[in-house]
Amino acid sequence: MSISEYKDVWIYAEQRDGKMNSVSYELLGAGRKLADDLGEKLVAVLLGSGMKAEADELVAYGADKVFVVDSPVFAKFADEPYARALTNLAKEHKPAIILAGATAIGRSFVPRVAASLQTGMTADCTGLEIDPAKKILLGTRPAYGGNIMATIICEEKRPQMATVRHKVMKPLEKDKSRQGEVVSITMPEDAFTVRARVVDVVKEIEATCNIAEADIIVTGGRGVGSKENFVLIRDLAQAIGGAVGASRAVVDAGWMPYSHQVGQTGKTVCPKIYFAIGVSGAIQHLAGMQSSDIIIAVNSNPDAEIFKVATYGIVGDLHAVVPELIKKFKNGA
Repeated sequence: MSISEYKDVWIYAEQRDGKMNSVSYELLGAGRKLADDLGEKLVAVLLGSGMKAEADELVAYGADKVFVVDSPVFAKFADEPYARALTNLAKEHKPAIILAGATAIGRSFVPRVAASLQTGMTADCTGLEIDPAKKILLGTRPAYGGNIMATIICEEKRPQMATVRHKVMKPLEKDKSRQGEVVSITMPEDAFTVRARVVDVVKEIEATCNIAEADIIVTGGRGVGSKENFVLIRDLAQAIGGAVGASRAVVDAGWMPYSHQVGQTGKTVCPKIYFAIGVSGAIQHLAGMQSSDIIIAVNSNPDAEIFKVATYGIVGDLHAVVPELIKKFKNGA
């Protein structure tokens, strides 16, 4: 492998149901700095069906070039064709770096790409930098249960690959005046051959919004006591227009589905306001929410770890405190 042949920073621009996932814009923000540090181009790869209009949005958010692979095969996500398409593009154009979101989609197919390209991949990064001396990617991620931060490099293989946690990187301001190149890619027929077909996608229907995109999140922990008591968390979230989150203990107990889990093994969130109700504050949970702008904790234990990161704390029985909060918010307080 001649490393000198590999140039540019690529991001996989993730879309769902024809709409760009906000993690794509976050990746462009991170990738823009990396590309500038290397003096190279920032390229977005967009796989989808009828998505060509979205390419201009990617340029406005920082991309110098956008590769668009448009086919009905990419209308619904499937590991095999997505991995094959990105692998084929990487083999042909030889990027130095490929970034993707550490989402359900990114975690599913990007490791396949790394294996096909016989290169390394750093998963769930919370920080990305370029080593000024060696000009290689430094991927930082929590390790040992979040007790240390590990910086991982891939010196001998290209491309250098990493998945990045959602809501960790900041997108650039949209600039409609930016100019970029949009390239439509034609794939060989075998790229679209699939052994498994997505028949249907059943969406989880929630009265509250998706925690990954929410500005306000109300998370319940083991201290809520039971699945039945979780109605308090839902009522508070609805009263303030927020999303419902859950700790790992709650998900493991079957009180809430995994899609609501906040933490190292769940989703990383960064809302404007984060309510931690009956959450003890284990380090694995803190890893997924401690960058929230305002953290409000309610716990009966005054020594709970959550109070160490909380902006505001209420020591008391959540079953008494939360109904009062709901009442106040519903009355417009």
